[in-house]
Amino acid sequence: MIFMFDGKMKAVTFSYDDGVTQDIRLIELFNRYHLKATFNLNSGLLGRKGHLIREAQWVNHTIIKPEDIKSVYDGHEIAAHTLTHPNLAECEPERIFHEVEEDRLRLSELAGYEVVGMAYPGGSTCIDEQVTKVVRERTGVKYARTTTSTYSFDMQSDLIVFHPTVYHHREWDALFALGEKFLALQADKPQVLYVWGHAYEFDIHDTWSRFEKFCRMISRKNDIYYGTNKEILVDAVEK
Repeated sequence: MIFMFDGKMKAVTFSYDDGVTQDIRLIELFNRYHLKATFNLNSGLLGRKGHLIREAQWVNHTIIKPEDIKSVYDGHEIAAHTLTHPNLAECEPERIFHEVEEDRLRLSELAGYEVVGMAYPGGSTCIDEQVTKVVRERTGVKYARTTTSTYSFDMQSDLIVFHPTVYHHREWDALFALGEKFLALQADKPQVLYVWGHAYEFDIHDTWSRFEKFCRMISRKNDIYYGTNKEILVDAVEK
């Protein structure tokens, strides 16, 4: 496979899970700095109100309503995250197929275009060979992200088990160090900085300004292509 990012060797992309209402604020931030992201949604949970306990804090975990999906995520990419966020490694093949493909199809209808991406729910411990086999052979998913950080910018050949560079919330120091390294990189082969997380995590200890600092640092560089996951992992590939 040959990757070309609009004639550039470096690309930056972001990926955020769960479709929470905090995505609205995050998208405003991305748009301010001309950055692109992919948002992974559970169509079976759309519109659900709730809270989570994270780091001994109650955090709002209310999901975007289905009728708002198209407008909220305009200019970015919608991708699948399964219907109901189960541990896929504990599911039979038919349920894996239903959770992934039905979510993809429902989101495609809501988005107005074919959804081809996915983020596995529940972390990398919730993925096994059976899960990836079903996704690879029976669904319309073209790429699927894990939660295992590589701390690397190298492209990966297996897009159905695609590992991100870094997890923003739990690896702040690594995020900024990798960002600085990426900016200084004189690439002679395609390189990608892939950041993932959950937008609700910025409410924990109110780290929105900290992330904006990163966005400001990484944005508007002439030698970097800024795209969604699909634009970088699928559209930019010449097979």
